[in-house]
Amino acid sequence: MKDTRPEVRGAMRRLPYMGVIAVVAAAEKLGFYNGHPDWINLGQGQPEVGPMEGAPPRVSQIRMRPIDHAYGPVHGTPELRQKIADHYNRLYRTGKSSQYTADNVAVCSGGRLALARAVFAMAPCKVGYMVPDYSAYEDLLGGQSPRLDLHPVLTREENGFALTPQDMSTAVHRDGVEAFIVSNPCNPTGIVVEGGELAAWVSLARDASMTLLADEFYSHFHYAEEGGPASGPVSAAAHVADVDADPVLVFDGLTKSFRYPGWRIGWVVGPKPLIECFITAGSSMDGGPPRAMQRAALEVLRPEQADEETAAVRHVFAAKRDLMVRRLRDMGLRFAKEPRGTFYCWASIAGLPAPFNDADVFFEEALKRKVLTVPGYYFDIDPGQRRAETGSLDQWMRFSFGPPMEDVVRGLDRLEEMLG
Repeated sequence: MKDTRPEVRGAMRRLPYMGVIAVVAAAEKLGFYNGHPDWINLGQGQPEVGPMEGAPPRVSQIRMRPIDHAYGPVHGTPELRQKIADHYNRLYRTGKSSQYTADNVAVCSGGRLALARAVFAMAPCKVGYMVPDYSAYEDLLGGQSPRLDLHPVLTREENGFALTPQDMSTAVHRDGVEAFIVSNPCNPTGIVVEGGELAAWVSLARDASMTLLADEFYSHFHYAEEGGPASGPVSAAAHVADVDADPVLVFDGLTKSFRYPGWRIGWVVGPKPLIECFITAGSSMDGGPPRAMQRAALEVLRPEQADEETAAVRHVFAAKRDLMVRRLRDMGLRFAKEPRGTFYCWASIAGLPAPFNDADVFFEEALKRKVLTVPGYYFDIDPGQRRAETGSLDQWMRFSFGPPMEDVVRGLDRLEEMLG
């Protein structure tokens, strides 16, 4: 997609838009805005946020207290940090001798800021990442070079674009990678690494002293192989042996699985020494999250409330996932592997008749029908455009089933009409 922004003069540099933001910016020129009744956003990176079948009532009021007007702790309130630790112990650490405490948790104003803090706190080292993966990683990592030596691992279509334990092991043992950042479940592909393969990631981090940054913001969007909801969430925290020794940082928040993206409440869970580095970075970067939103988060993470919400997420989104997979396949799009997580379908348009087999054409033609989609090349992470091998994702698109079912159906109807 051509960048039509005006030239930057002076001391500032023009940064690239991450994928979804670029898509929205292009649509806004044609009249789109969030909530517009005529537009369907199949590119959106947030889940539906309204009332939902099987989910508890939405938190709709937050009462301010005098203390809320003051700065809060850089790492979050003690009450919320302990609530998050309890949440992880209940879901992933039952029966294990090593348990998370409040000191293993830091709270931050959103997921991207949490990841930015962690990357900012890294010592000079070789950092691995996979392609394709979350588009924000490109400038997140690129902004810290040349201090960080960046090492891409190109995943393969025949593996469904999954990062295998062997891929990660090769990066560590052959290529000298000392830290690895990866989203799981993966945005954009919907691939989920779980069970023995996820345990192998954690074991590699432990044995090789490799810091694993596990971006798990879609942890509860988990579906069964045959379709329908999975029995529960997925997390590297389940495979950690010693919460204070294994160099595994788990990132999550209220943004996706609890459907409160506007609250900007994210967190990181990990060993106390690494959490201390994270806190120190926050003292200079952002100063910490607001108190009032953290107090409201205590209610969201109450066990009964949390389980009811996340179970509803799996059931409702599994139905939308199954519908979108079927409809896109009927239109002639192809999957390397059907999504088992997130609320995205990652599909190839290579088999469509020209000109719709070109990502930019597909995107522009969909915009004419007031439908937003995301070209796959936004997830071809290449900080500083240093890689020689690029362009392999130019015939892939990401489609979101984040909107309510009726909007997903309307958007798919328009795409089907577009393709004739």
